[in-house]
Amino acid sequence: MTMGDKSLYAKLIVDVVIGPILEKLEKKDISAANTLRSAFAKAEGSLPGLTYDFLCDLLRKAEISDKIDVCETLLRLGGRLDTDDFRIPRAESRFQELNHCSTELKRVLSKIPDQIYDRKLFLETIKDIANAIKKLLDAVNQVITEIPISDNGSGSKQILEDRKKEFVRYSKRFSNTLKEYFRDTNQNQNVFMSANYLVFQTNVILKTVKQECC
Repeated sequence: MTMGDKSLYAKLIVDVVIGPILEKLEKKDISAANTLRSAFAKAEGSLPGLTYDFLCDLLRKAEISDKIDVCETLLRLGGRLDTDDFRIPRAESRFQELNHCSTELKRVLSKIPDQIYDRKLFLETIKDIANAIKKLLDAVNQVITEIPISDNGSGSKQILEDRKKEFVRYSKRFSNTLKEYFRDTNQNQNVFMSANYLVFQTNVILKTVKQECC
């Protein structure tokens, strides 16, 4: 595992495991939830990958580390994630369409672990993923058109354009990973990892839109 992969795991653990728990805690004690959120962010900033190490230690102490595939589990959870952290609150149709397309892409990606071993089903899922990626990019472009151009060219519009380019880069990486998988079907873990990067990049786009447009 590379440091980049470990960092991705840590960020996804915060997004799909810790985040939903803290959102529930906010309803009872918002101060405690914010304190914990800040603590995790500070710890991860000081020691990248700490959250992943923390989870692995918990699994080892529970003696279930050999029964849980973290990469696969995070991918499954990423498709079921439904929290305010990754929901754009603006009511305009363009923003709601982006919410919908993001949710759909993550949902389809989360099906990979169940369907990768059935070639026919997996090929259908790949088509669904390609279609979902296209719809998401279209939705992002629609949102970008709503953002005014700043005088210095480095405002919200450019920031979102940069996030879109990153997403496209990881989409191409996912496509290349699939080609390698069909040459060697033992590389399913690489497919899971690449799909997790796409889930994360989708979340980054949603966070960026919330930050820059809400």
